[in-house]
Amino acid sequence: MTSSATSGRHLLVRPKVAKALLICGIIAPLVWIGTDLLAGTLYAGYSFTSQAISELFAIGAPTSGLVVPLFTLYDVLLVAFALGFWVSTDRRRAERVMALMVIGNAINGLVLWNFFPMHMRGTEATFTDTMHIVLAVTGVSLAIAAIGLGVTAFRNWFRLYSIGTILILIVPAILGFMYAPQVGANQPTQWLGLTERISTLGYLQWQVVLAIVLLRGQKALGVSSHSLHYRFF
Repeated sequence: MTSSATSGRHLLVRPKVAKALLICGIIAPLVWIGTDLLAGTLYAGYSFTSQAISELFAIGAPTSGLVVPLFTLYDVLLVAFALGFWVSTDRRRAERVMALMVIGNAINGLVLWNFFPMHMRGTEATFTDTMHIVLAVTGVSLAIAAIGLGVTAFRNWFRLYSIGTILILIVPAILGFMYAPQVGANQPTQWLGLTERISTLGYLQWQVVLAIVLLRGQKALGVSSHSLHYRFF
């Protein structure tokens, strides 16, 4: 095969691979939302507004065997999306660091779901519960860092949208973490589930919007012989 033929093949294959990876940024949030809705429905007596998301995969929870594999799938898809983002940045530093933050958040989630689930309410807390809180805080921090880089890396409406998303993440997340003592003491937490879901859904929606922006950029400009080039605005 000649070098020109090889180059032509790369032109055909690489955009398709990048597009598939970027589409994972749309599929992943759908997997997460579907898992949350399904597990919360199957968990008898579970309240979406007053119980934590973590209680769906807590040690001893009836839906743990369902939630952990599906949340793991979500993070695997998120890593794939971040890799697609990485190859679409044309080596722009802020955007590549942004992709790394998304990967870091996904890896953090994989550790959280699989190795450090919380105990169910009314059970004595252990090291697992402490690590669960640490990883939860780390996940929110990485998400905010990724979106914050989006403020500097992009222009116009996406910059403003990223700023708004950060506010949506921070305020409900702080309120959610304030409920930690009540959860440990098996006391009522009236709005815990709602505040957590507002924060989480804000981040998931941002992922979808970012994926769409990147896909639109790919469609608009195509691919060079060396790497993908995007002009977002």
